[in-house]
Order: sequence, then C-alpha cells, then structure tokens
Amino acid sequence: MRFHSISLPVPFRMCLQLALCFLGCGSTTIAQAVTYSAQIETSQWYLSASIFECSLTHNIPDYGRGVFFHEAGEKLQFYLDALHNPMKPGKAALVLEAPAWKAGLRVKELGFVAVADSARALVVDDVRATDMMDSLLSGMMPTFTRQAWFSDDSVRVRISSINFASLYPDYLKCLSGLLPVNFRQVERSKVHFEVDKAKLTNEDYNVLNNIIIFVKADPTVTAIFVDGHTDSSGRRIHNRRLSKERSEVVTQYLIDHGIREDMITTRYHGERYPVAKNNSKTNKAKNRRTTVRLERGSDAQNNKNGDAEFSDS
Repeated sequence: MRFHSISLPVPFRMCLQLALCFLGCGSTTIAQAVTYSAQIETSQWYLSASIFECSLTHNIPDYGRGVFFHEAGEKLQFYLDALHNPMKPGKAALVLEAPAWKAGLRVKELGFVAVADSARALVVDDVRATDMMDSLLSGMMPTFTRQAWFSDDSVRVRISSINFASLYPDYLKCLSGLLPVNFRQVERSKVHFEVDKAKLTNEDYNVLNNIIIFVKADPTVTAIFVDGHTDSSGRRIHNRRLSKERSEVVTQYLIDHGIREDMITTRYHGERYPVAKNNSKTNKAKNRRTTVRLERGSDAQNNKNGDAEFSDS
C-alpha cells in the first residue's frame, strides 16, 4: 500500500523530531517510556458489521482499545478508548513505526493529534485514519506518544498489525453495504417550496429518498410526523390550505414509495410557526417548508397522543 506524505512546516517538523528523539535517543529515555501494545501472541482484531456502521476493534492490554469506526453517512475515524487515560492533555505525536522483524524501515510522521481529558483520549481524522489502515496492511504499527499525566515520562500507545489484514476484506464488504445516511441525518428533515407552490423538486426527492431508505432499513423507527408550513404572505385561510397541500404531497410521496400509511401523522399549520421573521425574501423562503420528523419506539406513541403543535427546534 502507498502512504500519503504530509508536508509539515519547519517549526512543526522540529517539534516532532524532538518528540521522536526524546523517545529514541539514549537508554535512559527508553527506560522512562511506558509502552502499551499487544504482543504477537495476543494481538487480535474484531469486526462489527451492519448496514448502520462498520468497525474494526483492537484490544490494547492494560490500556483499552483502538477502534476504526465508519458510520453510515459519515467519514472514517479512529479513536482510542482508555480504561484510564495515562496521557496528559495536549498533543500526541502520531508516527508509523516498523516492527522488530522489519527493522531498518524509516519512521513515517503523521503529525500531532489532540489528547483529551476523557475516556476517549483521542480521535484521528479520516485522512490519517486511512493512512493508519494502509500502514497496518503493510505491517507497520501506528504509535501515539505523549507525556504522562504526573511526570516527564512518555506514554506510547502502539497499534499492532498482527491479524489486521485477515479482517480487512470483510471490512470493505461491510462498507459497500452501508446506508447512505444515519439516523441523526434524517431524524429531522425539511423540504422547501416556491412562493404559493406545493410542488416537490429533484432536491426534495433526494431528501425524501434518504428518509425512505433509512426507515425501511431500521425497524426501530415507528412513526413519522409530517408538518406543513407557509410564510405570512396571503390570507390565513389560504395559507392553511397551502400548508395542507405541502404536507400531503410529502406524505403521498412517502406512501407511494413503500412507507406504511399508519406510520405517518400529517399536520398543517399555515403561518403559525415561522422559523424566521417574515421580513425578507430570504426569511420567507425558510418558512415555506414541510418538515419530516422520525421517532423511535415509545417516544413515537407519546408524541402521537400529545400536542399536535410542531417545533423545528
């Protein structure tokens, strides 16, 4: 696999080189570095696969675990979950090290990663997480280094490549089956309308299609609330009728594409609940909308039996 090189500013490179020198220069420094890493005989990776998320988890003895996590609709990330976080908050150096049996390969630098004062000690962005995966497939070991909490000693957390490659094809298969969106992305959605219109656009179809795909895939979604709204232009009676048309066109599209009618509660409110003041064209456009809200489990029944008033908040 190829590694992506990162061009670092000179001061940044100097800081990183000093950090690496602190780890590798002299027997005294090495003795003061505490390294958390799975040994060859204990290194294992575990795959969790579904249409909602794919993850590869690696247990790190006495530290916690490292996780590559890819949720539907989101980018890849890597994070460390610590049983206790021995790293001082700040910046940890991330490098790709060669194992003992590949001695001679140079260390590859991936920059610094923020260390938080929490159980999830650090999170790596998608670009560098991908570099980490590539390195593991090549037998390299991503390693995080940071000063310890209450001393000048260094703490190193190393991710082992042993048994990673055997699960990688199944991980890729999982990625190919992920939904295009996750629940947070479709839980509250909006489609907007032109002045005095109740016609859906291609952009609206894309929004609604993602909702349809997700609802069909997730049996925990038990109710959908569709609420039509208008701006303050026109008479109230007209606006109420127009908001009814806007909510019904959305509901009908959902039903026509396989969503059960008994799941949907359709409501219309005219101009009563603006999300912006009706004092400009831009604000009025925000108010010409139909919202679609998904509910799961018991919350859905409580909302059905409750107040019909809808809020975009």
